[in-house]
Amino acid sequence: MQPRFDWALEPLADMSPTEFHDWQALLEERSGLVVSERRRVFLQANLSARMREVGVRDYASYYRQVTSGPRGAVEWSTLMDRLTVQETRFYRHPASFELLEGYLRQRLEQGALVRPWALWSVGCSSGEETYSLAITAAEVLRDGEAAGRFGVTGTDISLSALEKSRAAVYGARRLEQVAAGLRERYFQPLLPDRFQVLPSLAARVCFARLNVLELANAPLSGMDVIFCQNLLIYFRRWRRREILNRLAERLAPGGLLVIGVGEVVGWQHPELLPVADDQVLAFTRKSL
Repeated sequence: MQPRFDWALEPLADMSPTEFHDWQALLEERSGLVVSERRRVFLQANLSARMREVGVRDYASYYRQVTSGPRGAVEWSTLMDRLTVQETRFYRHPASFELLEGYLRQRLEQGALVRPWALWSVGCSSGEETYSLAITAAEVLRDGEAAGRFGVTGTDISLSALEKSRAAVYGARRLEQVAAGLRERYFQPLLPDRFQVLPSLAARVCFARLNVLELANAPLSGMDVIFCQNLLIYFRRWRRREILNRLAERLAPGGLLVIGVGEVVGWQHPELLPVADDQVLAFTRKSL
């Protein structure tokens, strides 16, 4: 007689078209994320892994679990961590940070800081972009009287990503594009091949949970810099424009908005002016 393995070790059945549609609709309604047919295997694999952990055998039962009551809200948050955390690294798009450095230096040359600069990383994942913004601002202000007069906020929907961001510990591979001098100034080495952001820099950075569908209720405003890269690709075109319109409202006069290249086409805003740069998609808000 053939031995019977525990059901949790057996592969789960494929999703039915109805089940896939239900999960697609739920994800888009709650988070705006669009799961295309090409990402069906990705969705099924992540759902299956979590279902094994909680002891649920079919997609319909798990759907009912995540949509029912307070316990369902907690489970939904856990599931979103699985579906939204993306691999990233410091200075992921170098041209964007070159543009940012030039912009900040120009701002500094135009006059003393009336208030600390406020920078925002939207969809910050595990924090690499947020700390890259902080390093860039720190470098621009390093040798002047305004040293340290900036703050950076990173927001993301994933609680586990935010925990990693706050821990500020990264593997050497994530720092491959960080210049040696910057690595020495802003990181302390840990063994083996790990680096931690220096507390003096981390003190200028904060992280908070935010669903971009709820930008209208976000307390952030008057931002000098907003980075929104590698996020909009997961949303429908009309939703991308809606998100960008909300972000434009949060910019201070003269503020800079940087978007991932190719993530939106033909978007305009009456208060924004495009930045002339072949490698970066960016806008500045009109000054008063």
